[in-house]
Amino acid sequence: MDCFVAIAPRNDEEKEEKKNMSDRLKGKRAVVTAAAAGIGRACAIAFAREGATVIATDINESGIATLGKEGVAETARLDVRSTAEVDAFAKRIGKIDILLNAAGFVHHGTILDCSEEDWDFSFDLNVKSMHRTIKAFLPAMLTGGGGSIVNISSCAALRPPANRYVYSASKAAVSLLTRAVALDFITQGIRCNSICPGTVETPSMLDRAAAVGPQGKEMFIARQKMGRLGTAEEIAAMAIYLASDEAAFTTGVDLVVDGGYML
Repeated sequence: MDCFVAIAPRNDEEKEEKKNMSDRLKGKRAVVTAAAAGIGRACAIAFAREGATVIATDINESGIATLGKEGVAETARLDVRSTAEVDAFAKRIGKIDILLNAAGFVHHGTILDCSEEDWDFSFDLNVKSMHRTIKAFLPAMLTGGGGSIVNISSCAALRPPANRYVYSASKAAVSLLTRAVALDFITQGIRCNSICPGTVETPSMLDRAAAVGPQGKEMFIARQKMGRLGTAEEIAAMAIYLASDEAAFTTGVDLVVDGGYML
């Protein structure tokens, strides 16, 4: 009797876990960058729950250390600003089916507030990091028959908000980078798409709001026509779609998930 009681809860937990997983990414290997927090973390967890074997990366090792409890298969420290690190990592990992690029930085200010160092850092992290990871993983994806690349862009790429000069410019570059890759490899099994979120509640966004002052969060909410911030999980849901075979006819698009910001 005691043995039966011990087993039953575990079976219930297994049933609950299966109920929350629809296996839309079953059999696929995925690499996710900037997975320690925010959208990257939500995507890593969502991919794992959909059956993917997920390798989650970040320079924040403590942030990704807990992802094993969320079903993520492997975590690794990776500085996407280092070509040598990215190349060595891609060589070790080998063929993947999904690459999700989530690393990014939001610079606040106009052109007059943007130093050359600000410009270089923003473009290196927001754009060149994607160039590095795509270039490193693409050859094995091509040899293996294809795959899906999902880049986290921003609505700022399409309609820049005030005081987001270099951020908007860098995210516009992400959108065009995405389309260029999609076009160049469209007949070789590669799909490349970007997601353009509106204002999403993440730790970095809350830090930026706090820096503005006591009304900072309300200011961010005010520009969202739905009257609320998005969640990282809502962005991850779109990433699942783009990564899955359901989106087999979708490539080179900016998928806007903005709570009406663009309206």
